[in-house]
Amino acid sequence: MLLALALATATPDAAADVVRRYYALLAARNYAQAWRLWGDDGRASGKPEAAFARGFARTATTSVNIGRPGRVEGAAGSLYVTVPVTVSARLLDGTRQHFTGSYTLRRVNDVPGSTARQRRWHIASAHLRPHA
Repeated sequence: MLLALALATATPDAAADVVRRYYALLAARNYAQAWRLWGDDGRASGKPEAAFARGFARTATTSVNIGRPGRVEGAAGSLYVTVPVTVSARLLDGTRQHFTGSYTLRRVNDVPGSTARQRRWHIASAHLRPHA
């Protein structure tokens, strides 16, 4: 049963669910929890938690459409998945923004000694570009 659960959480769809949860947290203005979905307890976002939250201060709404995640790939004891996205946002002044790109999610392989926290998908990087 435990092995089946571990394998179920290592799927591309499980990684895509983290991106869905991330945008749901952003929409709810729960920036602290969204920040923590980044690797290294948020630090992989490249910003301290307060700066991360300030980056969304002018955002009124945000939503994401998630494409088909890539295959799970392994390297050096970790698993990676790329999740393509299209992001729409509306700023407080009414300006609309659109981005396309992807998130790369990472988790530690199911190796002896790894913790449940290490085996959860987290955002390793984001590559978003403005889209008209």
